[in-house]
Amino acid sequence: MLPTVAILLVFLTYPLGLGVWLGFTDTKIGSIGEWVGLDNYRYLIGDSLTREVLFNTLFYTVTASILKFVLGLWLALLLNENLPLKSFFRAIVLLPWIVPTALSALAFWWIYDAQFSIVSWLLIRMGVIHSYIPFLGTPWLARISTVIANVWRGIPFVAISLLAGLQTISPTLYEAAAIDGVSSWQRFRYITLPLLTPIIAVVMTFSVLFTFTDFQLIYVLTRGGPLNATHLMATLSFQRAIPGGELGEGAAIATMMVPFLFACVMFSYFGLQRRGWQQGGDQ
Repeated sequence: MLPTVAILLVFLTYPLGLGVWLGFTDTKIGSIGEWVGLDNYRYLIGDSLTREVLFNTLFYTVTASILKFVLGLWLALLLNENLPLKSFFRAIVLLPWIVPTALSALAFWWIYDAQFSIVSWLLIRMGVIHSYIPFLGTPWLARISTVIANVWRGIPFVAISLLAGLQTISPTLYEAAAIDGVSSWQRFRYITLPLLTPIIAVVMTFSVLFTFTDFQLIYVLTRGGPLNATHLMATLSFQRAIPGGELGEGAAIATMMVPFLFACVMFSYFGLQRRGWQQGGDQ
């Protein structure tokens, strides 16, 4: 375990500790800075932009995670059926996940373009609208557009992971349920969902973590615009620290993300506790 521990200490523990330390200083690019205690956090709590970005991050994370779970679970259940070319469709589903984030963000940037959007072009041809939609030009349209892009990219991870969980459920349980004459909804409610709950806890924890800390998709697609409507904690931290030169303030913003991430980890922990109970554990 020593090589693994050494790598984690160098590339994870040290940067995390340094970031937390910088959050308590007024360090700027090119200067060491001095200890200022909680001044950075007091300023950020009173900063209207930071509060707006926190709202953006929570809206982005909650909305995208719910949609990814619902659509991913539906897709996993569909792929678990005896469909023709099932292996082919399972491979195709992975494509959005394996495509580089920057490349998929550029593709969505082209889809959302104010002058050349294929979506707007099709809707105009169908007579639904009469002018191009500014997907990234107004705050709420931009928020919804970034959520759609994140959902498209994240569904494969949720679907394939839940599909793996579905494969571990014994078919004899469904056979016994069929003999008892239960409906499809009852099989899902009382067999599939309870046995899949621990897997859902772990998968959705990772999904929420990936979504909450998303940087590449937002930075390439909108860079936080328009009017900071799509800025997330990760992008604001980068903007304040690197282009803005305020390393201490940027590190404080990044550190403020830790309690939310810790809450996600605890959610996964309780999900694993439930799995231990199902397997005959003490709790």
